[in-house]
Amino acid sequence: MSVQSVIKRESVDTKRTKIIATIGPSVNSYEAIEKLIAAGVNGLRFNFSHGDNKERTQQIAWIRKAAQLANKPVAIIQDLQGPKIRLGDFAGMITINKGQSLSFAYEADYENTGHIPTQYDLSKKIRRGESLYLYDGKLRTTVTSVREGVVFVTAENDGVLLRRKGINLPDTDFGGDIITAKDRADLVYGSSQDIDYVALSFVQKAEDIQLLRRLLKSLNYDVKVIAKIETKAAVNNLETIVREADGVMIARGDLAVETPAESVPIVQREIIGLGRRYSVPTIVATQMLASMTNEPEPTRAEVSDVATAVIIGADCVMLSEETAAGQYPIEAVTTMQRIITYTEEHMPLSVSFPVENPDHSRQAAISQAVIKLAEEVQATAIVAETKSGATALQIASHRTTIPLISVASDTRVAQQLAVVYGNSSYVRPPDPLAAIKLTDWMRQKRLLHKGDIIVSASGRYPGVVGTTDTIKVRVLE
Repeated sequence: MSVQSVIKRESVDTKRTKIIATIGPSVNSYEAIEKLIAAGVNGLRFNFSHGDNKERTQQIAWIRKAAQLANKPVAIIQDLQGPKIRLGDFAGMITINKGQSLSFAYEADYENTGHIPTQYDLSKKIRRGESLYLYDGKLRTTVTSVREGVVFVTAENDGVLLRRKGINLPDTDFGGDIITAKDRADLVYGSSQDIDYVALSFVQKAEDIQLLRRLLKSLNYDVKVIAKIETKAAVNNLETIVREADGVMIARGDLAVETPAESVPIVQREIIGLGRRYSVPTIVATQMLASMTNEPEPTRAEVSDVATAVIIGADCVMLSEETAAGQYPIEAVTTMQRIITYTEEHMPLSVSFPVENPDHSRQAAISQAVIKLAEEVQATAIVAETKSGATALQIASHRTTIPLISVASDTRVAQQLAVVYGNSSYVRPPDPLAAIKLTDWMRQKRLLHKGDIIVSASGRYPGVVGTTDTIKVRVLE
């Protein structure tokens, strides 16, 4: 009997594709968080555009308590707001006609100046000829000039404007200025909390991630970095961004405004392929089960969307407002869990990406050999002893259907691996026999059985990064 079929009786979480849910008012209690984790959540996201630190500190404590009681590592993600590029406040609704000239100014008084107010000083970044989209792309304009802090544009279509609606600048280079004063303050807060990942909004190039890493180092903030792909510039720099990041989130909302909506499915596949090539976890986000914000059942298109992400090999699928502010947060997770499980059990096809692997390290070679050997001997599970998580990431990137069990001596690493494809994490002290002791424990707990074949990857120096050099095959007695 396989480890998956046994665990299925013990726990709800047998899926290979992981679920990330967003914390918000709808799940602001210990009981709700406990239910989210029990329903199948592997990572919980804090959107730092909303909420306050006192509230978040309590929620983080709830998550760690619930995860510990469930004996299940759960990743916590701090999602930075980034530049708040939105319209400011004005009364009523502004009707716009095609060809009309408009002007925007930072914190302007619309009634007295005629300039539409913005919450970000666009004049410092935007240039003549660039595009400026408003209200989720419903109104498209082109910049005609920038003078004395005022941005002048011409409307390309009819539309309306409401206060505080978002602005997209697909052609504008922010020159690395995407980490705001608020973000820096939020990073200071995060560095004092038990957080596993920081998600950087509006990434345009790999240098943006490098800047964040320098800030994290100065704060002694030990987290991995997720790059959010939501700008046209990021799409143009995909490979260098993926190589620099520890994880990539496909933020399809803004991405579908900054790039043609029809290009997003192709970009999504390209990112997942690059993630697998470079052993970087990928997250598909935005509107996956959007209708479940207000309805108890998803649309058929949403079910297909989640299933497609599973089929093409995403590490994670993410819920945003569905769990943060929706009426059916637990049902949304349960539905996503059900779609993932059914899809994985009835996978209609396999999706291939370019097989070129730029990593010719000993670790990469051992990871490939472990999978090949495990498939040849029809192993029940692969066990990876890992200090940094790199060995588990390498194995997971090949998307084998054989369950992957990682053994880490660092709790933080185990939590970070919670959102990695096909992986189940366990924390054990550094030990030359860590894999053997874990599988013995699983045998005692009846998660593994007599006759099960285990293939393990380990190193002669437990707890030392980059020393994986040994493959073992073991038949449980």
